[in-house]
Amino acid sequence: MSPPRPRALALASASLALVLAAGCGSGTGAVRDDDSGKDGSGTAGSRIDWKPCSAPTVAQGGGKAPGAGWECGTLPVPLDYARPDGATVPLALIRARATDGKRRLGSLVFNFGGPGGSGVATLPSFAKSYADLRKRYDLVSFDPRGVGESAGVRCLTDQELDAADRVDATPDDDAEVTAAVELNRRFAHACGERSGPVLAHVGTLSAARDMDRLRAALGDDRLHYFGISYGTELGAVYAHLFPRRVGRAVLDAVVDPRQDPAQGSLSQAKGFQLALDDYLEDCGAGCPSRDEISSLIERLDAKPLPTGVGRPLSQDQAVNGIAAALYSKDTWKYLTAGLREALTKDKGTILLLLSDSLAGRDPSGHYSNLQAANRAVSCADAEQRYGPEDVRRLLPAFRSASPVFGESAAWALLQCTGWPVKGAWKTPESSVGAKGSAPILVVGNTGDPATPYEGAHNMARALGPPAVEVTYKGEGHGAYNSGNACMKALVDGYLLEGRVPQRGATCS
Repeated sequence: MSPPRPRALALASASLALVLAAGCGSGTGAVRDDDSGKDGSGTAGSRIDWKPCSAPTVAQGGGKAPGAGWECGTLPVPLDYARPDGATVPLALIRARATDGKRRLGSLVFNFGGPGGSGVATLPSFAKSYADLRKRYDLVSFDPRGVGESAGVRCLTDQELDAADRVDATPDDDAEVTAAVELNRRFAHACGERSGPVLAHVGTLSAARDMDRLRAALGDDRLHYFGISYGTELGAVYAHLFPRRVGRAVLDAVVDPRQDPAQGSLSQAKGFQLALDDYLEDCGAGCPSRDEISSLIERLDAKPLPTGVGRPLSQDQAVNGIAAALYSKDTWKYLTAGLREALTKDKGTILLLLSDSLAGRDPSGHYSNLQAANRAVSCADAEQRYGPEDVRRLLPAFRSASPVFGESAAWALLQCTGWPVKGAWKTPESSVGAKGSAPILVVGNTGDPATPYEGAHNMARALGPPAVEVTYKGEGHGAYNSGNACMKALVDGYLLEGRVPQRGATCS
C-alpha cells in the first residue's frame, strides 16, 4: 500500500539512516482564539512531570533510549476543545535542556511533519544538527494527538499492512480498482473500530491548540517554534489562532496552503519527478536513465523482484523506495545502489528497505502508527472524498507530470474513501493568516520533492505581513538540515539573536 501522498512524510531521511544502517478548508477558516481562552487554550494547564526517557515504543518507530540529557513526560489536553473539561488526550513529550542556562531564551518546540511523525522518537536523532540552538533553548518535541503514544490511531495490524502491500495501488482494470477501493474502505473501517473516539479530534486545529497548552505548561509567554514539512502547516495554523503568542518561528519545507488534496498531490508528483531528474543529472554516466527506470516500474506491475529479506519488491514499493531516497541528497547513493541492484541483478532488496522506511516498517515486521496517523490527520483536515471516477479524470494530468510517480500520486487520493468523520476545510488557506504575529521565517527550497518551492511563496502570501520569505537553492526536503552553512547561519541568527533576515534572502 502506497504511503499516503498529498502530504509529505518528513521523517524519511532520519528513518533511512537507521534502517539502511541496520539492513544495508472551508471559506470561513478557523476562528481565532488568541488571548480569549474561551476553549481552555493558553491556560496554565498541568505541570509536566519530567523523567528519564525510555526507548521509543513500536508505535513511535522503535529504537534506543536517547540517554543522558533527555527527559520525557506527558501533558493532558482536552480531547474535544468544545468540551475543555471533558476527556483528555495524553501528549507524549521529550526535552533536552539548554546547555547555556544563563543565556536561555526559553523552549524551542519542534514538529517534524508527516503528519504522523513521532517527535519523541525523532528529535534525539537530529540532536547534533540542533546543538547550536540548544545552547540557548530547551529543545522540545512531542507526539501530536493521534500519533505514537499520544492516543495513537490504530487501524490495520502488522500482518494486515503486509497483506495490503499485495493489493495493486495503481490499478489497471476494473477488478483492481474494486480491490483498491475495498482496501481503503477496510482501512477506514478498521480505524473507526479501533480508534473511533479519537478520529474526530486529530485534526490540525486541535493540534495547534495543544501547542498552546504545551507553551503554557513549559512556562513560556510566547511559543518559539521550528516546523518542518507538515509542521509548517501546523505552525501557520497556530499563528492564525494565537498571533500574539508567536515568538521566533521558522517554517522549513513549506506546505502550500492554497492547494486542495488533488492539487497538492499533483504538485508533489511534479516535485519528485524534478528531484529524480536532478538526481539523474548529478549521477552522470553509468547511472540508469529515466526510460530504464520507467521500464523497471512497468515490468514490476506483472512480476515483482525477489529480495534478500523474504518479501518480493512490488511496483508500488519500488516507486515508494525511489521517492524515499529523494528526500535527501545524502541518500541518493542508496538510490543508485538500489536501482543498479534491480536493473543488473534482478533483485529488489535495497529498494524494498527504502520503501519500508517510508512506510514505518522495521526489519522485524512491526509498523509504527505513521501510516494510520498520516491518514487520520489528513482525512480529519480535508473535506474532499475522491472516488475512482475522480482519479480517472485526473490521471492524464498526473501521468504528464511524472511518468514515475504520477499514477501512484493520483490513486493515493482514494485514501479518505469511506472515512468515518468529516473533514474541516477545502484548503487550509483561510486558517493560516497571521495578522498581528511576530515575524515568521518561511524557508523555501528550490529542489524540494515533497513540498515544492512554490508552497513557500503561497504560504508567505497567506500568512501576510509577518512572513519573511527566504530561499535555499538546493536539493532535498528542507533547508536547515541540508548542511548549507549560509542557511544555517541565517536561521540561527534569527532564532538565537533575533536578527530577522532581509525578505528575499537567498542561500545556495
